Amino acid sequence: MAEQQDDIEVTEGDGGGGKSKLLIIIIAVLVLALAGVGAMLFLGSDEEAASDEEAAEVMPAKAHAIYYSVETPFNVNFSKQSNNEVRFLQVKLKVMARDQLIIDAFKLHLPAIQHELLLLFYGQKYDDLNSAGTKALQQAVLAKANQVLKAEQIEDGLEAVYFTSFLMQ
Repeated sequence: MAEQQDDIEVTEGDGGGGKSKLLIIIIAVLVLALAGVGAMLFLGSDEEAASDEEAAEVMPAKAHAIYYSVETPFNVNFSKQSNNEVRFLQVKLKVMARDQLIIDAFKLHLPAIQHELLLLFYGQKYDDLNSAGTKALQQAVLAKANQVLKAEQIEDGLEAVYFTSFLMQ
């Protein structure tokens, strides 16, 4: 029986040593986990920086928008289209580009652009514009203005046209 007691004592000694071994293993796992997280953060920041640089190379930052307001409104009458009722259209607009050279070219060629836009507005039908045709007209104005600029060797044209006032009566 003495042997059994010795065996029990030895077993208890291993249990105490087992607790310290378990504690050492837990600490080692925690240290490795922290090292892994630290390495991932360190290496991840390089990858994020590289991906940010790649994104900047692929998609360059847009320049700020530059707006120009056409001061003179466009006035057009629709007397022939509206059963001899007096109907008219008045449009005020602004244009937008991202290069001051395009805005300067627009100002320089404004008389030719105004002429083309007046012809465009005059060719519109009152009933078509009255039934949500303003978006199509906005795109047509942009295309017509860019057409005039392109004829003057300005390849990069206006980016947008905005109606700041649109009156139909």
